[in-house]
Amino acid sequence: MYKFVFILLLNFLFIVTSSCSEDSIAPEIAALEAKTMMNLEYGSDLHQKYDIYLPQNRTKDTKVLILIHGGGWAAGDKSEMDAFKDFIKSQLPGIAVVNMNYRLADDNNPPYPMQIDDINLVVSQLRNKAQEFQISTDIGFIGASAGAHLSLLWSYAHDTKKQVKMVCSIVGPTNLLDEAYISTPNEELRILLDQFGNDPEVLEEVSPLYQVTTTSPPTLLFYGAQDPLIPNSQGISLRDGLMELNVEHEFTLYPNGGHGWVGLDLLDTTIKLKAFIQEHL
Repeated sequence: MYKFVFILLLNFLFIVTSSCSEDSIAPEIAALEAKTMMNLEYGSDLHQKYDIYLPQNRTKDTKVLILIHGGGWAAGDKSEMDAFKDFIKSQLPGIAVVNMNYRLADDNNPPYPMQIDDINLVVSQLRNKAQEFQISTDIGFIGASAGAHLSLLWSYAHDTKKQVKMVCSIVGPTNLLDEAYISTPNEELRILLDQFGNDPEVLEEVSPLYQVTTTSPPTLLFYGAQDPLIPNSQGISLRDGLMELNVEHEFTLYPNGGHGWVGLDLLDTTIKLKAFIQEHL
């Protein structure tokens, strides 16, 4: 099965961003040490685990970024988001980072609503442990590929407590009713999309494009014009929907980008991502 892949060059990322790291908080105001907790369980399944990186000097106002990996809803691991985790820790050291796994789809377990349920569980646990962890209940999402789809969908349709202050989609599917998907000749891509079935009502329900509203959170979108898996219409249609509903957003389509990019395009992504998080989270 073809696996969604987003490639980040971590070493390059740190080379181009290390010079602009934020100043450390003065030691005299330090209240808490940084703390990392790995593979915290939020359910009984092997995949229902997350890592949390709590910054030093955190308070009940410390915002939380949740990272969601890709993999075509049926593969992948939170370790694939380590580059984002390291970037946030380096460039935005006052933010807590949660890097989560979720149950993977198979023939007997479709991705929806299972994976949205897993996000619900993680967000609920973070809310219940906010005092223990000394964090805010305000959250943001960064998702890649299938993880971007899940990030958008949860933020638009399942954030009943309005906790999400920003969401970032990197090459995320937004419309499973897109004719470019319905009529795709790519058999492996068809297998991935068929995990959601073929009921138009369900496909609309799981498409962020149809769930966005006037109260949706600020949204940051990155796509590659040469992406073999995500048609240009996916990002452009959501951009247009956000614009029509007057939802704050930014949209970047890299002309030479595929299902990921490097070099100056990657540098541009990191600059825009950092600025968007600083403004909205």
